[in-house]
Order: sequence, then structure tokens, then C-alpha cells
Amino acid sequence: YFGGTGYEPEGEVTREGGGDVDGPLREEFLRALAAADRANNAVLQERDGRWVVQGDPTEGALIVAARKAGFDDEVLNSRFERIAEVPFSSERKLMSTVHRDARREHVLLAFTKGAPDVLLARCSQEQVGGEQRPLTEERRAEILETNERLAAAGLRTLGVAQRSIPRDAFSRERVDEHLEEDLVFLGLLGMMDPPRAEAAEAVAKSKRAGIRPLMITGDHPITAQVVAAELGIADDGRVATGAQIEKASEEALAELVRDTSVYARVNPKHKLRIVSALQKHGAIVAMTGDGVNDAPALKSADIGVAMGIAGTDVSKEASDIVLADDNFATIVAAVEEGRAIFDNIRKFLRYLLSCNIGEVLAMFLGVLFADLIGLAAGENGIALPLLATQILWINLVTDGAPALGLGVDPADPDVMNRPPRPRGERVITARMWRGIFFVGTIMAVGTVLVLDASLPGGLIEGSGDIRYAQTMAFTTIVFCSMFNVFNSRSDDKSAFVGLFSNRWLWSGILLSLALQAAVIYVPFLQAAFSTTPLSLQDWIVTAAVGSSVLWLRELEKLVARLGLRKAAGTQASAAGAR
Repeated sequence: YFGGTGYEPEGEVTREGGGDVDGPLREEFLRALAAADRANNAVLQERDGRWVVQGDPTEGALIVAARKAGFDDEVLNSRFERIAEVPFSSERKLMSTVHRDARREHVLLAFTKGAPDVLLARCSQEQVGGEQRPLTEERRAEILETNERLAAAGLRTLGVAQRSIPRDAFSRERVDEHLEEDLVFLGLLGMMDPPRAEAAEAVAKSKRAGIRPLMITGDHPITAQVVAAELGIADDGRVATGAQIEKASEEALAELVRDTSVYARVNPKHKLRIVSALQKHGAIVAMTGDGVNDAPALKSADIGVAMGIAGTDVSKEASDIVLADDNFATIVAAVEEGRAIFDNIRKFLRYLLSCNIGEVLAMFLGVLFADLIGLAAGENGIALPLLATQILWINLVTDGAPALGLGVDPADPDVMNRPPRPRGERVITARMWRGIFFVGTIMAVGTVLVLDASLPGGLIEGSGDIRYAQTMAFTTIVFCSMFNVFNSRSDDKSAFVGLFSNRWLWSGILLSLALQAAVIYVPFLQAAFSTTPLSLQDWIVTAAVGSSVLWLRELEKLVARLGLRKAAGTQASAAGAR
């Protein structure tokens, strides 16, 4: 057992049950650690007072263990000079290096590490103290049983072995997996690779968001099962292995991926098959990877995510996204941010479209019913409800600031408690269009009624001139737009939920109202926009009519929510009856 924290190469080394590692056991222990340290491409460095690993974290853990046991990197390098390597591959699940031994002139040493079950199959002997003994079937079973016990404790396990090669029998041009035969087994190493503190919460959040996390690993099935249960990925104990995926037909695999969330002893080819099987069910698949061989699966997935720290250049090139911190929680945070941004785009569109439709309908209804509301002006023809300059002012100025405020609206607290949008769903849904036209109609009718009440001879008798009536209509539609901002934050939730959560939105509304007041009261702006000063009573009337947009939309949302609850209750009752 190794004490200490992080990658710092200091810590106590003890045996199981306590006590120092000594006697013949110490010799075996050191030999196994030396082999793990040499068959290794990671680099341990101290930067700014912190120890960090450049390369694979698992290999880094092996180097740290060797340093804690007393090995010095320079001493090992001087004794065991590396001259060749057989790189790790997920198919072989092994990695080997070949070294000169400074103490043995005519012999080279090959060190191999990898999956214990695969490694044992290539071993014919084991190291016991200072001698090598035949590896019996009984001993193989004992070692595999120990491996299972370590895996059940959630440890990532590796086996290490070595082989002596006569120097005159070695050729650098023929360095391949044949080196990994007739090996001498040195020992098992178990490493705790604890999930990050935020990982379990990220998994839970992704599930609430309708995202199904899968764990695909090259580790032992039992290790995968334990870690998956710890993270909350799966607690049913179901694990599919690479061997099962290899044998499964396309139809059988498509059925397997429906309810299996944990895959162990998997290689990149299996990853590619899993992606394809999930996509056949219509799933949108995001796949993470870091190795060269992961590139096909990353390319095939709808969203390929490469590791920014541990990932190879090939995997990064094949991916759509590079994860800078190699943290699953960052993916979930990105989903949350993406949903919030998409929601704000919809809010922005909902607001501007409903306001524009309201303006168009107000102009249309005003002209259509000009005689009825008193807009007809005898020989001068029909006066418009709003002037062109006033419409431009509304669209470019008073609507602009609140719309920008909607663009930075905080995320809905329930943004990660709803399922993903259907693949073919449009940005503006039918429900949104209904709300947009509903609000636009209210704005238009309210504006025309105020216009009518401001003019003599209409349905509602007024006493003002056309300039006064247009100013009243102009201000009414501005107030409608301001109240409509709150409607636009959601198609179903009340506008009063999180009413004061966006200070930028309130700032935009206040700015727009201040500018509207300037247009009405500042002389040179009055001339430019053909407005006339309004009384306090006029402001109250226009604000009251403008607020009708909010109250009527609130009523419509309430009716819709009650309808949804009733429908949900009916479905639940029907399910219970069955």
C-alpha cells in the first residue's frame, strides 16, 4: 500500500495488514515496480512547487509508486537503456519495451505491462524471490482471483512481466508482439482512480436532463461495474464486454445497447459499433476519446469530444469539441450553457416577432377601419395610425435595449430538468407562433382602441387631433412592447417567476421608457417624430392598455398549464387502470 497524495513522490509504503515490505517479498515488489516504471512513457515533473504528470495518468501513478519505493529515474535510465518499444494497443491490451541491461552484457530485457488476464495467458513462468518457477494452472487461478478481488474494490489493475532476450537474437527491424511470449510474471498492481468530486453530480444532472451517460472502458468488468455504481451511471450490475460486442450481430447489438450502460474490455472498433447501434435507435451520440484509434468512433458520433490534456492530435482533429480540462462535468456544464443560449435566442425571436406583428396589424386595422375610428381625414385621405419615423424608432431604439436584455437572461432553473428537444424540432415551434400572434393581436387591438378614443367621430368619442392620437398610439405600442418583454421569457411559465433576476432587462426597459419620454417632451425630437406632450392621465391610460398584453397572456398560459396537468392526470389514471 502506498500513502501520500496526488503525484507527489513521497509517502509510506506498507504491506497488507501493516508493516514494512521486507524479505523475499521486497525483492519481488521492487522488481515488479521497476518493470512498471520502465514500460512507461509518462514523465513526472515538478512545476511551480506542484508535481504533475505529462502523459497517461495511469502510467504516471506507476512512476510515482516507483519513486515512493526508492527508485531514482536517473539510476534506472543508466542501467536500463530503452532501445525499442511495442506500443500499447487496445486490441492487445499490452505494452512492451526492450532495454539493455548494464549488468548483463549479452542479454536484453523486455518489460511488459497490461491487462492481467491477457498478460497471464502469455506467461509461462513467475518470479518468486530470486528464482523463476513454472506458472502452474493453480497459480494462474490464484492470481486471477486476486485480480478479481482488487477489481471488486474498484481498483484499476495491471499485470507486469519480463523476458530475457539473447542480444544476438534481437533485431530492431522485427520488434513486434512476438516479444510478448514466454514471459515471466512479476506481479499485480492495483490503482485507485477515484472519480472527480463533481462527477457523480454531473452524471445525476445529465440523467435529469434526459441524457443517458454510458461508461465505455478498457478496464476489468468488475472494476467498471463498481465505478459505474459509484457514479450512478448504472446500478443494475449489467456490464457488456468487448468479447460480447465482438460476437453480437448487428440486430443483437442494437438490442443490447437499449438498456446496457456499462461496457468493459472494449477496444476502438467496439466503440464504433456501439455508436452505430445507438444511432440506429435515433439517438444523438456524443463520444469521448483520447487515442489515435478512437478517431473513427469520434468521427462517426454526432458529437466527437476529444481530451485536451491526454488526447492525441489525431483524436483532436477527428473531434468536433476539445475538452480543455478532460472533465466530464464540463460537458454537462456546456450542455446547460447551450440550452440557456438556445432558450435566449427563442426569447429574443419571440419578443421581436410578436412586437413586429403587433405593429403591422395595428397599421392594417387602423387603415381598414379608418372611417369607423375617425382616421379618415376628408380631402386629405386617410391618416396613418403610426408614422414611418415612429415605427423606425420603435424597432431600432425602444425594442432594441429590452431585446438585448433578453439575450443575457439567466438560465431557467429547470433547464436541466427537461428532455432534449426532438431532432427535427424547429427553432420557432407551433406553440411559439400561437403565442406570437396572440400577443401581436392584443397589441394591435389595444393600439387601435387608444387611437379611436383619442379622435373625435369614432366608436369611442375623443377630442384630440391626429398628432395627439398618433402620439397616444405610439406610446401605447411602446408600453405593449415593454410589458411583452416579460411574456417573452417563457411560453408556459408565469412572467412573475424570476421577475427581478435580470438587471440588464430592467435597465433596458427603463432606458427605452426614458427615450420615449424624450421623444415626446424634447422640442427638436417632437418635430422630428411629430409628437405632442402627453398628460399624466395619458401616460396612465397608455400604460394600462399596454399592460393588457401581460395580463391576457398570463391568463392564456394559466389555461394551457391547467390543460397540461389535466391531460397528465388522465394519462396516469389510464396507466393505473391498465
